[in-house]
Formats: sequence, C-alpha cells, structure tokens
Amino acid sequence: MFRSKAEQKVADEGYDPARLPPGQYLTEKWPVLHAGDAPETDLATWDFKVFGEVENPVTLTWDQLQELPATEITIDIHCVTRWSRFDPSFRGVRWRDLAELVKPKPSARFVVAHAEQGFTANVPIEAIEDEHALIAYEANGEPLEREHGWPLRLVVPTLYFWKSAKWLRGLELLNHDEPGFWERYGYHNDADYWQEQRYGF
Repeated sequence: MFRSKAEQKVADEGYDPARLPPGQYLTEKWPVLHAGDAPETDLATWDFKVFGEVENPVTLTWDQLQELPATEITIDIHCVTRWSRFDPSFRGVRWRDLAELVKPKPSARFVVAHAEQGFTANVPIEAIEDEHALIAYEANGEPLEREHGWPLRLVVPTLYFWKSAKWLRGLELLNHDEPGFWERYGYHNDADYWQEQRYGF
C-alpha cells in the first residue's frame, strides 16, 4: 500500500496513518499561531458570556466557571497550516453542561465564539455539541499557556484548529451563520480537515 512520507512517518512512530488527514504532517510540538499579541488577563474582572438564541443568557465569573462539572478529553488537533498533533489532553466544561444553564432555543443552529481583541470564529452548533468538544482551561494537565489561549479557549476537534478560538470570552448562539475573523479573510467556512477545506467556500 502506497503511503506518503508524512503517513510513513506516522506509521514509523507507531500510530495508525489513517489518523492523519490529507495534506498534514505530524509534529510533537505545539506551534503558536495567532493574529496580534497574546492579551493580558485579570481573572478578578474576567467573565464569560453565553447569549443570543437562549432562554437564559448567563455571565460567569472565573470562579463560577470552575464550579461547573469538569471533563478531560484526549484528541488529535489539526492546523490549517498543515501540522497535526496527536493525543493532547484538555480539561474544561462540555457544552451540554452550559446548555443546561442557558437553555438554547430550537432556533439556535450556529455559534459565534467571541474572543479577546474582537476575534471571532463561527461553527455550526453540532460542532460544540460533539462529545469531544470543550470549553477548555487546561492542556496536558496544566493551565493553558497564555500563548495557547489562557485562561479559556474553545476546543473543536472535528474542524481545523483555527475554529478553536483562543482567549474565549463568549459564545453567541444564532439562527443563521455569520463568518468569523479568518473566514472574512478567505478561509473556508466549513473547515473540514478530511476534505482539506482550507480556503474559499
């Protein structure tokens, strides 16, 4: 069976090459990529909002967020710049636990993640309903590093990782789709890495 060099490297390291999406290569590093500088955060004044097409909009302090049920996941992540990383772990809150608080309306079909510095990322609601999606505050057993989104980031492992917004401050539920920051600059709206949906609609 023919394998690309990237797939052969995955196999040589003891992984199933089928885990590597097309056009990707495996790395043990976690490259840092974002627009602008990593923001400073004061947890005493920080909050996190869930609003829009919900019956009960909420604003949570850091302490209130920490009181919600915590879940740990181990996933693979895939960046649009072609690197993939296998088996990082994340800890945080699942959407279903937030959904119990906010009670999404039947009209809620899309989500816009709002982050510091005006950054946004859009996903269908199914992407955050996935059992491996998370609103995460830890990675690999430690608090997120600032350059990787501390104190909070979205983790949506079914899509290219730019959809997993760093420095998350809110989730807005909508009845329609709205392009996020990178989508307005030509990135593919759907971001399915198995389909190599990198750029353009």
